[in-house]
Amino acid sequence: MVIDGCPAGITIDIEKIQVDLIRRKPGQSVLTTARKEDDLCEILSGVFEGITTGAPIAILIKNKDARSHDYSHIADRYRPSHADYTYQEKYGIRDYRGGGRTSARITAGWVAAGALAKQMINQLGIQSKAYVSQVGKIQISRAYSANELHIEEENDLRCPDEASSKKMIALIKKVKKEGDTIGGIVTGIISGVPVGLGEPVFNKLHAQLGMAMLSINAVKGFDYGSGFSGVELKGSEHNDIFENTAHGVRTKTNHSGGIQGGVSNGQDIYYRVAFKPVATIMKEQDSIDTKGAKVTVQGKGRHDPCVVPRAVPIVEAMAALVMADFVLLNQSTKLSL
Repeated sequence: MVIDGCPAGITIDIEKIQVDLIRRKPGQSVLTTARKEDDLCEILSGVFEGITTGAPIAILIKNKDARSHDYSHIADRYRPSHADYTYQEKYGIRDYRGGGRTSARITAGWVAAGALAKQMINQLGIQSKAYVSQVGKIQISRAYSANELHIEEENDLRCPDEASSKKMIALIKKVKKEGDTIGGIVTGIISGVPVGLGEPVFNKLHAQLGMAMLSINAVKGFDYGSGFSGVELKGSEHNDIFENTAHGVRTKTNHSGGIQGGVSNGQDIYYRVAFKPVATIMKEQDSIDTKGAKVTVQGKGRHDPCVVPRAVPIVEAMAALVMADFVLLNQSTKLSL
């Protein structure tokens, strides 16, 4: 992957990039695919003696455990809820070996880029964090601010609520044993955001966050602040009242999710990303082949029974990339005389 437009002079710790890649990599636990990848990253350009030079930053991550033959049985068959048919129709050719460009494997590069963006925005006091808040119908009932996010890495699920986490893990194991999959929700929090990030109309902060999250494989929904639940409130209940505090202007509530008019207001930005059940399942399903004949399709190889544990660092990375872009854009829109 290549990152262009990164300013010179930013201190980069490659070990921190590696930490996030390890959080995303396959083969972490019984909750994830059995594929084993070290996902070791190598910086090829753009960083010298731990400092960015301003040149494009190229990072290489080698695949070591790819098994293309696991997909030969679907070379001419359309898998339900995959991009097989749409890619075949659009391009006239498709790479069936794991989905090619539609494979979640591509997100390894995104996490590496996001880990670098994290280091950039961290130096400005901005933090991008995420955690698993729901699997199937099991969800954390407490508000995000009540969760102790520092303990999220203490379990394989990356859920900070111990009681809920045990139930979610049990559900994933049950579904996996059945040869099926289950979906879930990742909640993200961006803290330490200054006022003023975001652009009017078509480049609003929440619009870009939504685009980034909806670009992640298996994502079916995105909301921020009160989101869809806000429709149940009256305006008098939903409005965030401004007040002066020792830390400056703040709002008593944060139904806006830290964004008003597409621009950050200084409060925490919080959002939710919904992931569908992984489309590849170990059960037989009806489908058709490239000639239109009826066939059956059954998943083979190594696949995640639930994508959300490994999706946490991906969500954090995409949010960090969006915030890094807006930090740079904000610097270019202010004229100093």
